[in-house]
Amino acid sequence: MVEPLFQVKVECACCESAFQTSRVRPSFKKATHTDTDFCIHYKETNPDYYVVRICPYCGYASTENTSNVFTPAQKEAFYNKVAVNWQFKDYGGERSWDDAMYAYKLALLCAQIKNEKGRVVAGLLHHIAWLYRYKQDTEQERRFLQFALDAYTNVFETEGADLNNARLMYLMGELHRRLNQYKEAVKWFGRVINDKSIMDSAMIRACREQWAATREQMISEKIDMPEEMIQEG
Repeated sequence: MVEPLFQVKVECACCESAFQTSRVRPSFKKATHTDTDFCIHYKETNPDYYVVRICPYCGYASTENTSNVFTPAQKEAFYNKVAVNWQFKDYGGERSWDDAMYAYKLALLCAQIKNEKGRVVAGLLHHIAWLYRYKQDTEQERRFLQFALDAYTNVFETEGADLNNARLMYLMGELHRRLNQYKEAVKWFGRVINDKSIMDSAMIRACREQWAATREQMISEKIDMPEEMIQEG
């Protein structure tokens, strides 16, 4: 019988030790639905639990999006903040929700120590929010959605020219909407809809749908709408 997990060999970018980490076989990645901020819900084994690789020897946690380069100062900071307290533990096998949360929060700490690109940090924060969503812990989910939104906003301001701006702007609009920050949500959706240089039809369509959803929420919650929303209605 085929197991959902298979092992891959990884080399730690910090201590250079080789170790094994698990991945979910493609045939076991059975999604039930995807949320409007791209969070995928799975029928059985959740591949999100295995995104972070943790070195069992020094405790360095990373993802495939993490840079492999360490400066001497970053390595020293990592040893002082993480490795000095680390005791050998192997996270290479099956993971529980708690293991996955620990892995993401450790990866976030490592990314901050290494001064990783904003998009890497934002992605980790967003994934932590999703883990809380799987647990239906709304308070913590919202807390980390706000952290992710702040990080995505910083990415847009600093790295925007290098990225798929339509997807990023949609995501910022959608996180504002989920946090009941409707006027900001509408602003970001509108930027994608009205920018003639954006050719990403899927994101334009998604922004139109969420713009309409936001309008419905504002009507139902009796929130004053901006002039352009009233006219559209």
